[in-house]
Amino acid sequence: MHPIKYLWGIRAYLYKLILGKIGNMSYIGKPIYIGGCKNIYIGNRVRIFPGIRIEAIGKGTIKIEDNCAIEQNVHITSGFDELKINKNTTIAAYAFITNIDHEYSDISKSVLEQPLIPKKTVIGEGCFIGYGASIQAGTILGKHCVVGTGAVVKGEFPDYSVIVGVPGKIVKKYDVLTKKWKKL
Repeated sequence: MHPIKYLWGIRAYLYKLILGKIGNMSYIGKPIYIGGCKNIYIGNRVRIFPGIRIEAIGKGTIKIEDNCAIEQNVHITSGFDELKINKNTTIAAYAFITNIDHEYSDISKSVLEQPLIPKKTVIGEGCFIGYGASIQAGTILGKHCVVGTGAVVKGEFPDYSVIVGVPGKIVKKYDVLTKKWKKL
């Protein structure tokens, strides 16, 4: 193991004192910001690289299950509800995942002065979130979904989907009978 990862392991040990949970063999690179610490739950063998910004606002919780890898400069935000990242998921650098939207209907107020709108967001088991992708509030990704680089994703997507573009659309699905990915 690279020497810097030993420091990350020590940092993870210290986080056991302030986070809701951090599992065995997990490590965290130097974060930009961690807010709502007691509502953040990290499983075993989770690798979080430097630059994470992770926020559990109000009653929001963030649960990252076992064996996930989160690359550098990722932003994860949860408010009023649980945001769950299921096991064996990889999140590439500069991705954004949230379960809240901002209200903007009152034009006499700044968007930041208006309420947050919670919407269920779940990243399925074994997903891959590409570089710079945005997972918007109200997104449910099934098992083993692949989200392409720079995609902006919102909505429900079935297991074994490849999602690309702005807005994100399914371009391939895995056919369990032929055991091949098929273009749509």
